[in-house]
Amino acid sequence: MTVLTPSEIILRLLLGMLLGGIIGFERQTHGRPAGFRTQLLVCVACVLLMIISENYYAYGQRTAEYIRLDPTRIAAGAMTGIGFLGAGVILKAGLSVQGLTTAACIWIVAAIGLAVGVGQYLAAITGAVLTFISLWLLRIVETRIPRLTYRYVTLVTGEEGDEDTIKSLFEEHGFRVSKMDYEMVIPEKQKSFIFTISSKDRVPIKQLIDKISEIGYVTKISVKS
Repeated sequence: MTVLTPSEIILRLLLGMLLGGIIGFERQTHGRPAGFRTQLLVCVACVLLMIISENYYAYGQRTAEYIRLDPTRIAAGAMTGIGFLGAGVILKAGLSVQGLTTAACIWIVAAIGLAVGVGQYLAAITGAVLTFISLWLLRIVETRIPRLTYRYVTLVTGEEGDEDTIKSLFEEHGFRVSKMDYEMVIPEKQKSFIFTISSKDRVPIKQLIDKISEIGYVTKISVKS
């Protein structure tokens, strides 16, 4: 393995900054917590780590007791550290989880940086292009893909609360009951129905809530998504 020249080191760092900055720009425009500077720094850091690892291997002294140096050990440690950084941008808001795409983005930016650091320019540039396409162009495709939306509806009723009547209302408005939990307060005879319902994206829920609120024995409605 040859020792890297100063111009090659600078080239790799600048390329890592460019590729990481492009992906970071996309994240920044969509208001993600790990934006332009974060992605850029992650990529440059990984390039630098790989350069250090490669040069350390090239400069290693070979003796009779020499044990072959593994230039990928620093890279493996870098990817482990990046995993912790990615975990920091994953947020749980209510019953939904946000930040998974940004966490995956940080991880692949790190991989791109390592590819640049080891001199695999074609792999790094191709990976960056595919990542940008996935984040930018496929976002449009994703919005048009039909998918199920899950909601969690909690109904508090009196003693006369009827499960079948409520289920039929869900079905009439285009919702499917996936699961139901039941709870009852004995002295007050108060019932709590917790429904997990699913529907297509465009099915409105306001009409369903208005219809349920007209039922005399329903005292409280709570909807989470």
